[in-house]
Amino acid sequence: MTLKYLMAMAAGATALMSLLSAPASADDTKLEQLKAQGFARIAIANEPPFTAVGADGKVSGAAPDVAREIFKRLGVADVVASISEYGAMIPGLQAGRHDAVTAGLFMKPERCAAVAYSEPVLCDAEAMLVKKGNPKGFKSYADIAKDQSATIGAPGGGTEEKLALEAGVPRERVIVVPDGQSGLKMLQDGRIDAYSLPVLSINDLVMKANDPNLEVVAPVQGAPVYCDGAAFKKGDEALRDAFDVELAKLKESGEFAKIIEPYGFSAAAAMSTTREKLCAATN
Repeated sequence: MTLKYLMAMAAGATALMSLLSAPASADDTKLEQLKAQGFARIAIANEPPFTAVGADGKVSGAAPDVAREIFKRLGVADVVASISEYGAMIPGLQAGRHDAVTAGLFMKPERCAAVAYSEPVLCDAEAMLVKKGNPKGFKSYADIAKDQSATIGAPGGGTEEKLALEAGVPRERVIVVPDGQSGLKMLQDGRIDAYSLPVLSINDLVMKANDPNLEVVAPVQGAPVYCDGAAFKKGDEALRDAFDVELAKLKESGEFAKIIEPYGFSAAAAMSTTREKLCAATN
């Protein structure tokens, strides 16, 4: 009743009276079905840190941890995960084999047309690795373009190389780097001024390097943010909306950050954008 009331208030008093007098639909009863079932079936990919399955079969990772907490708050005691290839997740959801997908399935317009996404949960953004103190004050690829002596390392043919070139960094100052360890070493040796990769990759590199003379700039200003959300079957929008209500509470209370940031994700990135923006993006 609480969810119906919240939704109706947004639509006005007339809609509220209509909802109160209408019989429950299949959409409205999905959450009740999960409560009675005692668990929600979620699809995951076993791709840490998004999702993971331990040797003992225990499911962890940032996405299942968030889903487990939210479903618990909705009165669904637990989640039961099944590993799926990314290409099979949406068909499995549509076929009713999963109640939700919580697996780092980033929002794209074509996916948004096929499923009912929650608001953003896990986001990856672009980052730059620089020397401690960020001596040149880089915050964006445009900053590197403006500094006529600055060089940036990036994977050849990758998003970071493309973004640097589009920001105006000349081709000769964008250094193609074959792998993360090479980029790290080139930065440490002073052969490049910054090394760019997604946030998760940079954080993993820094953790393994254990070098106090390095600093991460993230997210890179003006660069895209890529986010997933919990994906629900079309027709289960009431369940999705209930999930969103609890997700918003988690974000506001700070508990969301406590769940995902130990895995290397940024709560600020997830709170910096919306489903509407991500589903409309063309990149």
